[in-house]
Amino acid sequence: MEGVEGDELDPLWQDLDWAMGQLFFMGWEGTEVTPQIRTLIEDHHLGAILLTTKNLKSITIFLAYSLDVVTSFLASVDLLSTQVYRVAVTNAFHDETLLIPPAQETAKLVQELQTIAHQAGHPVPLLIALDQENGGVNSLFDEDYICQFPSAMGVAATGSPELAYEVANATAKEVSAVGVNMIMGPVLDVLTNARYQPLGVRATGDDPQEVSQYGIAAMNGYKDAGITTCGKHFPSYGNLDFLGSSLDMPIITETIEQLSLSALVPFRNAIREGLDAMMVGGCAMANASMNVMHACLSDQVVDDLLRNDLGFNGVTISECLEMDALSHDIGVRGGTVMAVEAGCDLVLLCRSFAVQQEAMAGLKLGIENDMISRERIMVSLKRVLTLKSKCTNWHKALNPPGINQLATLHPSHLALSTKAYDNSITVMRDKGHLLPLSNTLYPDEELLLLTPLVKPLPASASTRQMTENPKKDAPNEHDKWIHRSSIMSGEGVFRELGRSLARQRHGKLLHTSYTANGVRPVHENLINRAAAIIIITADANRNLYQNGFTKHVAMMCSMLTASGKKKSLIVVSVSSPYDFAMDKSIGTYVCTFDFTETAMSALVRALFGEYVPQGTLPGTLRKSRKVQKSRQHWLVEGWNHDRDHRGLLALIKAIEKTSPPGTQYGLSGATAAAFELSAATESGDPIEEMHYVVRNSSTQALFGFCSTYYYPNSHLGVISSLFVDPSKRNLSIGHSLHQRAVRGLISRPSIKTLQLGTSLPTIFPGIPMSDLTEGARLKRWFAANGWDISSPRLLYTLTIRNLAHWQAPDGLLPSIQRVSFSFDLIHGRENAATVLEHVSAHAGPEVLALYHLALSDEKSCGVVRAKSPVDGSLVGTVIITRPHSTLSTYIPVLQSPANGSDGGIGGILAPVVPNSPQAAIVLQGLALLGIRQNKAHRSHTCVLNWVQGEERDVLLGMGFDVLDAFEELSCKAERFSDMNLG
Repeated sequence: MEGVEGDELDPLWQDLDWAMGQLFFMGWEGTEVTPQIRTLIEDHHLGAILLTTKNLKSITIFLAYSLDVVTSFLASVDLLSTQVYRVAVTNAFHDETLLIPPAQETAKLVQELQTIAHQAGHPVPLLIALDQENGGVNSLFDEDYICQFPSAMGVAATGSPELAYEVANATAKEVSAVGVNMIMGPVLDVLTNARYQPLGVRATGDDPQEVSQYGIAAMNGYKDAGITTCGKHFPSYGNLDFLGSSLDMPIITETIEQLSLSALVPFRNAIREGLDAMMVGGCAMANASMNVMHACLSDQVVDDLLRNDLGFNGVTISECLEMDALSHDIGVRGGTVMAVEAGCDLVLLCRSFAVQQEAMAGLKLGIENDMISRERIMVSLKRVLTLKSKCTNWHKALNPPGINQLATLHPSHLALSTKAYDNSITVMRDKGHLLPLSNTLYPDEELLLLTPLVKPLPASASTRQMTENPKKDAPNEHDKWIHRSSIMSGEGVFRELGRSLARQRHGKLLHTSYTANGVRPVHENLINRAAAIIIITADANRNLYQNGFTKHVAMMCSMLTASGKKKSLIVVSVSSPYDFAMDKSIGTYVCTFDFTETAMSALVRALFGEYVPQGTLPGTLRKSRKVQKSRQHWLVEGWNHDRDHRGLLALIKAIEKTSPPGTQYGLSGATAAAFELSAATESGDPIEEMHYVVRNSSTQALFGFCSTYYYPNSHLGVISSLFVDPSKRNLSIGHSLHQRAVRGLISRPSIKTLQLGTSLPTIFPGIPMSDLTEGARLKRWFAANGWDISSPRLLYTLTIRNLAHWQAPDGLLPSIQRVSFSFDLIHGRENAATVLEHVSAHAGPEVLALYHLALSDEKSCGVVRAKSPVDGSLVGTVIITRPHSTLSTYIPVLQSPANGSDGGIGGILAPVVPNSPQAAIVLQGLALLGIRQNKAHRSHTCVLNWVQGEERDVLLGMGFDVLDAFEELSCKAERFSDMNLG
């Protein structure tokens, strides 16, 4: 690059005015080049510019021109060639609104700045820097071209440093496309006191090694995209003491030794890996060995600690000297001299032209007064020029790719954004198994959303709408210590969240805000109405009214639940995860790490079960959670009937005792014989069974049991049951059994499909769903163990409890007779061929095995056939059983009392009716004949099982009630082949 060649500098740099200009880093207010910023570049040779959200806005132009004028204007801003924004013209004259996207306007602005520098004779391009940390701190926002990604803590919650690299790389490519060549990141602060630090989710967390890992991954992602990096905020903003007003200086009270063990670790590691620049904070340091008023003005911090102790040779950047505390204590002139004297290479001044001129005059005076030597200026100049040589040249600076490149990048970056947010959403606790809401909230129940009043994040559509006409004297983000999410009046931030929740659940949603006024009568009324309440909090540890409000509502919900009302409470932290991280009284606690529109979209999809959130809390919270979740690996043994059948019976009895009174339970009445199918199905297709136990070898007690079957002709493996002693749950016994069962099934060389749940034995046709809360918990458990829960098959068990009083609905029999189907009842295998062919064609191998068993027991079982009036082909079949049939061994719900005094339970089992226009009437005909047969057998109750989701309503209209509901899962066996099943 021109200007620096080894140790030789361009002669132009001997002019101190030119050299000094390269040592300043400045910003301005406005979305266009102002006379002031032009003067700084042309007359003061300014070499580095910080763009902020104040500079990067979309421009709306109202047009009322002819087509020729419109076309001419579009060509002038180079939008026609991109064919992204068109103006549709239907008349010769018309009114139109043209929106120039922020990304396009930014590229144009940066190009203009570089052109001014080039024409003014700058030997090297400007350094153009941007805060683009993601999450809530993005200076450049463009819904159409710039993708939103999670904050540093949100990315860390994914548990993937690789994803951190990808996100940083994508971010850098996007800002590079608009001409930015330096990014103000990564944030390397360690949140030593995480709960009360306003830095919040901008930092990775409180573990120095984890902060290092993710910070370096982000740094490499930036650098590989051609952007220079600036670590911040040295020596740390992670454990500041705030004393009061804005004029009070935040203080680091830790000693250098303490900082070295924690806060300095990520900075040291990033320096070792090639960090380009470092921002030094303006905070004070007060301890036994150091008394520093402002870190960035102290040679003890910059030269001694950063350069000598940590070995940093890159560019150091001061905190903004326009900060109230710093400018009030020292003044800008003196502060500029101190910053350069301390070792800073770039002095940051964010906004005021008058202050910027004063700073330049101060540095010049410091040189004239021999406070700062020419050699000192040249050392910093060389560092700055070396930095620029890494990231820019005139060809690149004058020709930013703009939105053409962004349009190419956008699809892949959008997919990465969705992946990152989905992986970051964290469910820290869900004690009541309330999630997903789609499983625990009925459509007719009301959902209440309670949200605080917060200021929109910079990276949001809300902010763009609010700031189209910004006030000229509005404070810049860099005026503050950090980008605080300050609370202000405004309900619009979460309005779209409410709309999304309502759309997702297709039901009624109530939404209101809450303030420091606490729980008001309107809140009490809505809480009484709603079955589920979602409370949003944003930094509740700093905005204490949110903490108090949430705890008050939690207490109300607890009291209402105790009185018999359903009140499900879900607390969602949309900023710091520390709001209720340690408060176990909040049973369901979800963290999103920011409240941008993208994050809220991911939250809604997580709440309603579109995916299972896998995020984890960062740092020590992640480690403590891992300890809680650490799994004990239990010895799993193969089933041995002689050894284990008594233990299995005792295990089933123990589970029965803990079942809620009055509920149907699939295991009730089951024995070991229910799971042993091989001998019983010898006449049908082969079944290979493999069952597993976890047992106490000393007492022979079984702690857990899992039954599996393999159907070689169908290449199907089935897990039919998995249950654990209630006193031994949450000890990973179920996990150990499941892993062994899956490993055993996928070891079959020809297996293609795995299925969870089966109709033979009919104990668990799938995940039990009668209790939606428990069902949701089980689904989450199986999802976490590898199953795809997105497309379950709903299966119902129905019953008529008093057959003697049952009567066919009016019109049912005539409607069946009108379609001219014929129905008959067969027993035994004499006429079984067509039945088995029909079942084999339209049902799974386990249903076929059930029909084989029924046809083998002609005394107590039969099959009703429905035949087409056209060609006599079968259009439906169903199994009918007497009380005390042999099938009741494998279907415990059919077991009748031993004395038989009440008539017993008849069965109508596994209707197989292919889809057709007449399927419903065929099903009704089969059920009607089944009921009549059960009544003829003097059954007092009949049970109809294996009813598929769409068939349920047809049968409920006949007088059946739902006895139980299940969700059968299936997936390709290869899904488990890459999993760790050791």
